[in-house]
Amino acid sequence: MSLSFQSLSLKTLQRVASRQTRLFTTAIPGPSSETGGAGIGNVESRLLPSMNDAELFKHCKYPRTTSIIGAPMTYGQPFVGTDAGPSLLRERGLRNILTSLGWRVEDLPDLDFDPEQFSGSVDPPNARNCSLVAHGSEILADTVESKLRKGQFPLVLGGDHSIGIGSLTGILRVIPDIGIIWVDAHADLNTPATSGSGNMHGMPIGLLLDHTEENAVDFSKLPGFEFLVDGPRISPDQIVYIGLRDIDPTERVWLRDYGIKAFTMYDIDHFGIGQVMDMAFEHLYKGNPNRPLHISYDIDAVDPVLAPATGTKVRGGLTFREAHFVAEAAAQSGNLASAEIVEFNPTLSDDGGASETLELGEQLISSFMGQSII
Repeated sequence: MSLSFQSLSLKTLQRVASRQTRLFTTAIPGPSSETGGAGIGNVESRLLPSMNDAELFKHCKYPRTTSIIGAPMTYGQPFVGTDAGPSLLRERGLRNILTSLGWRVEDLPDLDFDPEQFSGSVDPPNARNCSLVAHGSEILADTVESKLRKGQFPLVLGGDHSIGIGSLTGILRVIPDIGIIWVDAHADLNTPATSGSGNMHGMPIGLLLDHTEENAVDFSKLPGFEFLVDGPRISPDQIVYIGLRDIDPTERVWLRDYGIKAFTMYDIDHFGIGQVMDMAFEHLYKGNPNRPLHISYDIDAVDPVLAPATGTKVRGGLTFREAHFVAEAAAQSGNLASAEIVEFNPTLSDDGGASETLELGEQLISSFMGQSII
């Protein structure tokens, strides 16, 4: 039995109304809240590992170990502050969270993205801080690659989203067919030839995508990126976007022309987040139900009411539960092999908003690292 257009539209409208109710219900502060912002900071969550823990993270060697990799990159966008993300997440007790979820933890010192050696470098057209981003990307790629080869789970803490260049490069060297879940308000599909800003946090997928010849990036002309001249590259069918709502003109064309699977906020309103994730996995698992997965989680995918301390806020994002469901579904797939979370910037909100954004990030990490209600 098929639904009429009218009834389908009503169902979609009801889902949108439900979204707004859930968003603002979650955001109402309790009587004792003094944190400012949306007021979710006073809500506690028990850290309980999944009951089917043995079925999760099956691509990690036993005993299951995660390597925390701090990537304090701030040069992929214009605001100082994203480099504070790794240290602030650690200060909130990240190691204890992970051990309570059953992980053995290797906590590495933050990677050193020292800018001094590049003080005289000249950026190519429309690729700001190119040498600095390239330098950090190569360091991160080597680190992620080494941890994966040891059978560990790289947990990368950003930093702005230009770190995706390095983390994905390291992953692709070890797992060329990795399935990528890119959770973001933006497609990050630009290149220096298409970007309106030149900010490289909007380019990680665009740079690494296996483009047609006319759109291919010449890495020999991007200072510091010579290590990418011979690859690796991402096939358009190995990535799925979740939560898009702010897409540049060329990105729109490429999403369609390359046939990249993308679920916008319209799709989430229309289908619901559960069905969206089912469709995402169906796409990624074609031909291989055990395909390893990587999740790259930009905090700006979440509605700025709940995550105000980030640099490229766009209204109408994921609700609290939708944000967690994406992370939980990735973990419960059993195939998650690596993860990163990016774009915290405590300087772009008041203390209450910064605290709530960080707490949300910490909770999302616990969700994609195996926390479960049952």
